[in-house]
Amino acid sequence: MNVVQAVANPVDIAYLITGILFILGLRYLSSPKTAVLGNRLSAVGMLIAVVATLTQGIVNWIVIGSALVVGAAIGILSAQRVKMTAMPQMVALFNGAGGGAAALVAAGELLKYVNSGTPITYDVSFTSVLSAVIGALSFAGSIIAFLKLQELMTGRPITYPAQQVVNALILLVILVSWGLVVAGVQPVLQWFWIALGASLVLGVLFVLPIGGADMPVVISLLNSFTGLAAASTGFVLGNNVLIISGALVGASGTLLTVLMGKAMNRSITNVLFGAFGAVKTSTAAGGAGHGGQNVRSVTPDDVAAMLAYANEVIVVPGYGMAVAQAQHSIRELADQLEKKGVAVKYAIHPVAGRMPGHMNVLLAEANVPYESLYDMDDINPEFERADVALVVGANDVTNPAAREDKNSPIYGMPILNVDKAQNVVVLKRSMASGFAGIDNPLYDDPKTVMLFGDAKKSIDSVVAGVKAL
Repeated sequence: MNVVQAVANPVDIAYLITGILFILGLRYLSSPKTAVLGNRLSAVGMLIAVVATLTQGIVNWIVIGSALVVGAAIGILSAQRVKMTAMPQMVALFNGAGGGAAALVAAGELLKYVNSGTPITYDVSFTSVLSAVIGALSFAGSIIAFLKLQELMTGRPITYPAQQVVNALILLVILVSWGLVVAGVQPVLQWFWIALGASLVLGVLFVLPIGGADMPVVISLLNSFTGLAAASTGFVLGNNVLIISGALVGASGTLLTVLMGKAMNRSITNVLFGAFGAVKTSTAAGGAGHGGQNVRSVTPDDVAAMLAYANEVIVVPGYGMAVAQAQHSIRELADQLEKKGVAVKYAIHPVAGRMPGHMNVLLAEANVPYESLYDMDDINPEFERADVALVVGANDVTNPAAREDKNSPIYGMPILNVDKAQNVVVLKRSMASGFAGIDNPLYDDPKTVMLFGDAKKSIDSVVAGVKAL
């Protein structure tokens, strides 16, 4: 009878449905064609979980209702007003909010035990500190990631003497305080707050030495941290949906982190502790390493003629496209070229932009057909057959030094083989180096031409030129 009652518990059934919707949501998010459906299924699952949770002995409906209204307002306004270029930092900020929430819930649960005088069991004390530590680390690290991406602080790695030793000592403080809480050494709350505070400091120091070019990996890693914090909080509260959703986020974030590291041919330890980009190799506008002596500048009409009489054009989008909001202009250019019988394809590098899938999102916003988007491994053999590779603000992911220069910090990183195309057109504002802070010898290649200026304005001028032909 008890088993039947447990199975028939409406809240448990709601949580089961939520878990299924979350799993389906993740499944559908794996493809651009079904991503919108996946997002909606996940949102419905979250709504079901919230409603089911609210049916269980809420203490103060005014507080809960006010929080729901404020949270919903922030979410709606943020989604409507955020620019696509700012999407990565919004993801970092929201992820940090999730980690902070998990830490606060764990702290509140531990406070409840202490204030009521209820003996704290080992499982509660262990998971409370675990959730608080990971959540606080994720919160603080995500805030630093946000500040770097928003350029409110330098995107370069910030290093200091003996940083690894300092981090190790802070980690030791966390572990010792954690152990004292679990052991029940009084005052328990004092050791808990020490662990929580040290975790916040470690989160800041953890992300400071990581360069902006590695932010896609860091965002994925911090996302997995938040998932683990949520799952731990689920164990503290005995809440199945938190355990399921947290485990899903933790696992998917970890897998994505590994994939991002693989896409850059770098280990996770190198990303986290290598301080990539700490030394800028180019000091002048033309790039000190390659000088830009052989750079050829062209006009939009020159590019229009080159594209209009091509058989195949491969567009390579990068962060420069996002900054200029040029995706709609690029779609219009592709439409005009296709009317003239030119085949247009899009080459997507896994870490182009500032977060995984950044270019896919931008191009989807412009209604670029999904079948025109090609992953790096699929499109690279096509470059040799392409008449023109049109590079829109993508610097580091097109840098041949990754293949040819063993002294380059990005040597070994898989890149888009744009230098294999018959002609290369690069759209940039200037000859400044990319986010990784290194020079690109592609710009000195004799078959490469540069179209300087705002990407959107440049593309609009090229479109006008194509229409006139």
